[in-house]
Amino acid sequence: MQEQLINPTIQKFRTEFKAEPEHIFLSPGRINIIGEHVDYSDGFVLPAAIDKYICFAVRKLPQSNFCTIIAKDLGEEYTFDVTIEVKPVPQMWMNYILGVFSQLQKSENQFCGMEIVFSSTIPMGSGLSSSAALECGFAYILNELFNLHLTKKEIAVIGQKSEHTFAGVQCGIMDQFASVFGKENKVIMLDCNSLEHQYFDADLKGYSLLLFDSCVKHSHLTSGYNERRRDVEHGKKVLWKNFPEIEKFRDFTLSMLDHTKEEMGDISYKRCLYLLKEIQRVEMAAKAISEGNIEYLGTLLTETHAGLSTEFEVSCIELDFLVENTLQKEGVLGARIMGGGFGGCSINLIQENRAEEVIKAISEKYLEHFNIQMKVYQVKISDGIKEYTNEYII
Repeated sequence: MQEQLINPTIQKFRTEFKAEPEHIFLSPGRINIIGEHVDYSDGFVLPAAIDKYICFAVRKLPQSNFCTIIAKDLGEEYTFDVTIEVKPVPQMWMNYILGVFSQLQKSENQFCGMEIVFSSTIPMGSGLSSSAALECGFAYILNELFNLHLTKKEIAVIGQKSEHTFAGVQCGIMDQFASVFGKENKVIMLDCNSLEHQYFDADLKGYSLLLFDSCVKHSHLTSGYNERRRDVEHGKKVLWKNFPEIEKFRDFTLSMLDHTKEEMGDISYKRCLYLLKEIQRVEMAAKAISEGNIEYLGTLLTETHAGLSTEFEVSCIELDFLVENTLQKEGVLGARIMGGGFGGCSINLIQENRAEEVIKAISEKYLEHFNIQMKVYQVKISDGIKEYTNEYII
């Protein structure tokens, strides 16, 4: 499967630059089993890297100061001078890259020109975090090519900061961390406060994780995301004003939240209620996976969807329709919206030998109701960012 991405990327590089790439890097997307929107609220999340990637074909140009990057799938390219301070540009895809470069553009780091072609099997706008794969993949490339001695943690943080500064999305650290730290067949329980993490075997015992792509991406994704952050920050301020002895948001109790409901208002109350319950669900989900209790894991996924839809209010009619109808099918243990919300995918825990009939039934129903052809992604849990050598390439 990887060759179907790698080989066309190499061919595009040869066509455009009349040369062979010196390096091939793969940077994965991610799923989040559970723990949505808690990565900026001192919570735990349970992500994993998946076998959908951005492939980068790369060559250094020691005699040049110009870096040319070609986005094969978009049919676009951009060139910048590595010796001149970079600024945000109208091409959003390039801002993820320039945001990374801006953090490393300092006197002790000496860069030369580069030629890069990248292509992806991570569906855009589906909630699988193609942006984090792009940011962290580029940071990883710079680290390898120019011996910057960055740690994996530093690469993840650089990717996150790029999103904050050049893309304008105040995201948490989860997406970048999963892309960098992923391990095959392991889920990561990440403490988003300390960045401490542990791995759990992802043995789903005859069940698969299937993603149903609604193929909708509502325009208020970024603004809605940032609004939710403001709602949460207001709620946190009220909680800490009343209970200053609490150190971390996740240590507030539901009774403390109820005590402050009138002061913080209904909206911030609902947002914080969802988050505090979701943080508890992540810990229960990690325990369920480690004990092989896949049925309970499914129950927790479904509870998360209810919270995202009614308390955090980041779902939409298309995703609610997909989840509600999927849950009615035999062999389905759980389903929920995945990612930032307002479109994208649902993640579904489905018995392997029932998967095809569920896919067929839900696809037909979704098409009939919305006149949209749902896409389906079967994903495997994979390694984080790495370089591929020529032995992998045809």
